[in-house]
Amino acid sequence: MPSPAPDRSGAGLGISVRPSADTSYSLPVSPSPDDPQDDAVSIAAAIEAFLFHCQYEKNLSPKTLKAYATDLRQFAAHVAGRGVARIAEVDRGVLRGFIREIFSTLAEKSVKRKVATLKALFNYLEREDTVVINPFRKMDVRIREARRVPRTIAWKDIQTFFAHLYRQKAKKAASGGAGYRRLVRDLAIFEILFATGARISEVCGLTVGAVDLDGGRVRIFGKGARERTVDLCDPEVLETLREYQRLMHAPPVVERGYFFPAREGTPVSDQSVRVSLRRYARAAGLDVHITPHMFRHSIATLLLEEGVDIRYIQRILGHSSLVTTQIYTQVHDREQRRILTDKHPRRRIDTTSS
Repeated sequence: MPSPAPDRSGAGLGISVRPSADTSYSLPVSPSPDDPQDDAVSIAAAIEAFLFHCQYEKNLSPKTLKAYATDLRQFAAHVAGRGVARIAEVDRGVLRGFIREIFSTLAEKSVKRKVATLKALFNYLEREDTVVINPFRKMDVRIREARRVPRTIAWKDIQTFFAHLYRQKAKKAASGGAGYRRLVRDLAIFEILFATGARISEVCGLTVGAVDLDGGRVRIFGKGARERTVDLCDPEVLETLREYQRLMHAPPVVERGYFFPAREGTPVSDQSVRVSLRRYARAAGLDVHITPHMFRHSIATLLLEEGVDIRYIQRILGHSSLVTTQIYTQVHDREQRRILTDKHPRRRIDTTSS
């Protein structure tokens, strides 16, 4: 079954690119030191050309394009406020000022991404001979991320959450109205999140053709256009998904359509899932802040505690590097310490008895 072609139009991303028959767009070449040509290439034009290159020549995903556009808009606003309008005026001092500013308000991970975006921009401009000297050439920018322990959901809270949803489902089953269909849809989303450890954007973007309930597997399209297949092995999960499919997917089913569509045919939004999750968690009596991504952290940690090889967890989560997956061993180590403190037989040895 062919994979669905991702939408790379950039529509709705706030990305402005100039249409061209041959999908190419060239900027004026920056003058050499001996060439008196006026190098009035504006920062806006340079960014526009770079985004055009990323969208039509590199064929990057809409998510990457949106991130690039957001980062570069912030940079453009920063330099505009300091009277810098031409790309040739951006030097190491300008870049250092921008990095210093974002370091004061953003987490290291966000700063690292924005710097990477700027590096990509200036590498492109250098290749196109739009700038004579790439200002990053003699800059040693190293941003060390603090390794934070992933936030997980306690196992008893996961049990409480799903038990509450299935009780509500049993109560509303007789009505079969819109409220019941919404509940079944939300339950299906949460079950896939927990069953696969997928990111919320990956679950919302699932197509009908990617979900094989007869074979008990789902094809997930992740970061970097990587595809992975995760098995759905629990009978209750499969039955919930089949019921959702019966209720929501009236024939004819379009295989390239979204498995979790919104009313207008677009995928259900990440934000609507987050809002629903918070509402159900409160109704279940959970006094903790739960996010969709915490299901991903939780399944990885719980599988580690069950003794699953970390390389299998890497495949399930779709991590390109094992180093990324190894962060979950920190949570596992914390649990190991608790177990050894509470359960180790050494605590039963009484050395004071005669």
